Amino acid sequence: MKPPLASPGPPVRPRRDWRIAAAFLALCIIWSSTWLVIKVGLRDLPPISYVAIRFVIAIVLLVAISAGRVRLLPTRREDYTLLAFTGVLMFAVNYGLLFWGELHVSSGLAAVLQATIPIFGLVFGHFLLPAEPLRWQKLVGSIVALGGVAAICARLLDFNGLLAFWGGLGIVVGSACAAYSNVLMKARAIPLAPAMIAAWQMIFGTAPMLATGWIFEGNPLRFHWSAVAIFCLLYLAVFGSALAFLLLYWLMPRMKLASLQTISLITPPGAIAIGWVAGGERLSLSFLFGTCLVLVGVWMIFRKIDEPGEKSRTTN
Repeated sequence: MKPPLASPGPPVRPRRDWRIAAAFLALCIIWSSTWLVIKVGLRDLPPISYVAIRFVIAIVLLVAISAGRVRLLPTRREDYTLLAFTGVLMFAVNYGLLFWGELHVSSGLAAVLQATIPIFGLVFGHFLLPAEPLRWQKLVGSIVALGGVAAICARLLDFNGLLAFWGGLGIVVGSACAAYSNVLMKARAIPLAPAMIAAWQMIFGTAPMLATGWIFEGNPLRFHWSAVAIFCLLYLAVFGSALAFLLLYWLMPRMKLASLQTISLITPPGAIAIGWVAGGERLSLSFLFGTCLVLVGVWMIFRKIDEPGEKSRTTN
């Protein structure tokens, strides 16, 4: 007689990599801090040149830390096309429309509209990422979290007529472009180090902004280069750009894109909290209520959803 087969034990869950959680938390903190730094730097520097020079410094830094350690050039011609297309979407279109839109809408409304990135990412990912189909739980979670962002920024919301409408629409279009860029980069993996992926995207995306800034804002040598402005620029270049996008592209193959893009929902309450700690801003009940909604929504997005037939596979 054959010995009875041992009953299978509970499925072994893979170990969680603490580096992923640490990188995600660091990225949330960095991008939450950039809102206050941008606000301070804009007192002395014009917006388009400000963001363009920020990325130029970040490019130099990313290439410097990559030289001699990893390959600097993509190996395929189509990789250049993808990096150019996504770089223009992410940096020129997204950042350009965001800064232009903030000329006509409040910073609070801009934060709410930028927080639509995960919703666009869910929709685009449904069609381009077979492993990340659109699930109602993630969509509802994004909407709940977006409501939390709106509650947090309620005191900053205002509307200024037709230009505000076009400014807000521009920010939404920029958010959709950023989400589409992320989905494309996730769908078509490029065999290149994360630092150089970010550098090449910045090269293609920053060139149009440099030209635009020179035409409409003048020679950067004539700007008001105060010590505070230089500090803000260097902080945004080193931490808010070089380190942040290095972490982003390191995390991209290691996380679900829907979960990764929740950073856009976490940064508005994070920015207000940092403004409270470092900038003397006041917190309100709407901030606490909105933060709870954001946390609930993000939890819904991160929460594992059983795929059809998964339970039957684990019990057979």
